[in-house]
Amino acid sequence: MILEVDGLHAAYGAIEALHGVDVEVEKGEIVTLIGANGAGKSTLLMSICGRPRPTQGHIYFDGADIAGLSTYEIVRRGIAHAPEGRRIFPRLSVLENLQVGATIAGEDKFKEDVEQVFALFPILAERRHQRGGTLSGGEQQMLAIGRALMARPRLLLLDEPSLGLAPLITRKIFEVIQHLNRERGITILLVEQNAYQALKIAHRAYVMQTGRIVLTGTGAELLVHPEVRSAYLEGGAA
Repeated sequence: MILEVDGLHAAYGAIEALHGVDVEVEKGEIVTLIGANGAGKSTLLMSICGRPRPTQGHIYFDGADIAGLSTYEIVRRGIAHAPEGRRIFPRLSVLENLQVGATIAGEDKFKEDVEQVFALFPILAERRHQRGGTLSGGEQQMLAIGRALMARPRLLLLDEPSLGLAPLITRKIFEVIQHLNRERGITILLVEQNAYQALKIAHRAYVMQTGRIVLTGTGAELLVHPEVRSAYLEGGAA
């Protein structure tokens, strides 16, 4: 088990956002988390990365409890996060954004890792000296994922990677997610509003409602589950 979230509670001030969440991710899996806006999905990913700090419960990564560690220490252990909204540095160039992501991995690996990112996203190679804020939405998402990969993670947290993107770019993003998992062996915890595509590539999945896990199963099982189809799939991306 590479990640185990056990009875996790997290809050923003007096407002509790997670109410005893349990999630497990095996090494080598793609695990998808789906649910309505405000269900607590992004809060869970951010809590794994150290902000907000859990108020109760445990987060085990490779058997060690990382709840309470600083974000920097968590990244050093092998977790990277491509957050919702991309959050690239708009005034920095593509290459400079990737340099920020490479802080943990070290300078000696930078050239090799940059070339791997450019192989995944050739458009970023063409834009390497362009400011991040001038990229299209799809290019910014590619940069956000690339920046996370520069930390050489063993567990990659992806938060809404297809949000607001054109279908062609969305297809490319999902192809990259599968490539990273199959060819590079990166374990992935994916939060995604495109439930159909997310469940289609997932080994296992969880459904969140109002800060709680209400349903779990394989991706294939949840694709045909009546409640999931009614709430997230019918008339949607399928």
